[in-house]
Amino acid sequence: MADHLVTTRYKGGMTFKSKVDNHIITIDTPENDGGEDLGPRPKKLMLSSLAGCTGIDVVSMLNKMRVEFSDFSMDVEANLTTETPKTYNWVKITYRIKVKEEDQDKVRRAVKISKEQYCGVSAMFEKFAELEYEIVFL
Repeated sequence: MADHLVTTRYKGGMTFKSKVDNHIITIDTPENDGGEDLGPRPKKLMLSSLAGCTGIDVVSMLNKMRVEFSDFSMDVEANLTTETPKTYNWVKITYRIKVKEEDQDKVRRAVKISKEQYCGVSAMFEKFAELEYEIVFL
């Protein structure tokens, strides 16, 4: 038996609905690609998964280190190859977080540990893309 199961059903046009655990995600294309723009495109969902994976790791570690933080967000930007099938070949995660100056090294450590040990999505991305990280302290 597989570790994970996602069921995805065609809903018409270019729209699909994916059931992930107890959650429904709508996937679509913009109108100029024949869709109705009812949800994100599949590749961009990959970037969201990357942010969610590393973000959960960082929050978990900062909580264990008893680091108080606020205004935590991540931007994930990526470039696609020009040849078909177009795949990501460069991805950058920019972490933005507000912490006390004395806790900045703990944030750096949490991001590094997420990248090198815990985030499986990050490990998968590194198989096909150059992955960069930046931390911006607010």
